[in-house]
Amino acid sequence: MTIGVALNASDAQNQVDATVRLAQEAAAAGLRSAWFGQTFGADSPQLAAIVGRAVPGLQVGTSAIPVFGRHPLLVSSQAQTAQAATHGRYHLGLALGTKLLTETAFGLPFERPIARLREFLVALRQLTQNGTADFHGELLTATTPLSARVPGAESGVPLLVAAMGPQALRVSGELADGILPYLAGPRALAEHIVPALTAAAAAAGRPAPRVVALVPGVVTDGVDAVRAKATESLAFYEQIPSYARVIELSGGRRAADVAVIGDEKTVEAEVRRYRDAGATEVVFSNTEIAGEADRRRTWALLGELAG
Repeated sequence: MTIGVALNASDAQNQVDATVRLAQEAAAAGLRSAWFGQTFGADSPQLAAIVGRAVPGLQVGTSAIPVFGRHPLLVSSQAQTAQAATHGRYHLGLALGTKLLTETAFGLPFERPIARLREFLVALRQLTQNGTADFHGELLTATTPLSARVPGAESGVPLLVAAMGPQALRVSGELADGILPYLAGPRALAEHIVPALTAAAAAAGRPAPRVVALVPGVVTDGVDAVRAKATESLAFYEQIPSYARVIELSGGRRAADVAVIGDEKTVEAEVRRYRDAGATEVVFSNTEIAGEADRRRTWALLGELAG
């Protein structure tokens, strides 16, 4: 199983420099991939490209770019450039986004998100595979009067979706290369997410997609104090219906109930539970929540498990 980490250096004096240093440390620990979130700050495909150039051999990915407020032509250009820069080690994650952030930030109505996701994936696949597109949908148009090909990115770009709900899983199974579920525990994966995804892929005549489980977690002896911090830092997700649903399906009430917090034996057992539930890859996030010493301790364990 591939094991990676999500890197967050948004509080550093220079986010790009600090991210490269963290990625180098992650690779030295034996971790196989580094992933970068996308909000309104640093551009995650650019970060991935820079890190991929600085840390040869490390897989890099974006998790995830919302489809509202973006266009497939522009995202394709970003993704193909990152793919060429990393010589085939870049993975693009897309997301539906949320009604609150979409309408507040972009002034766009958060309407028909599943239909937009479907059209976005169809157009983006054409662009990243062929360097051309002639797509005319209900919500999106993507055509290429000039070539959209980026030399060096001929292998294409793996397309993943932060999908957890039934409709998003159906679209992802039909059109994407995998999913990036977050705050979805082993129970939700095994009983709901993986079966729906693989059934949709099979119905479309496609192989089972990747399941890259993003898991907030840390190795620590201060379990109670760290869980209290996690409860506070993850509370935002409890306001979002898709996350609230998957937390409940995982057997939790609060987002922090899904976080993996404990000693090495505890965390190793949980990683294996994710694998047994159908995760093909596990990416730990929020590993910095308990401080540098516990972050390094976490990465050391994950690196051993990745080996």
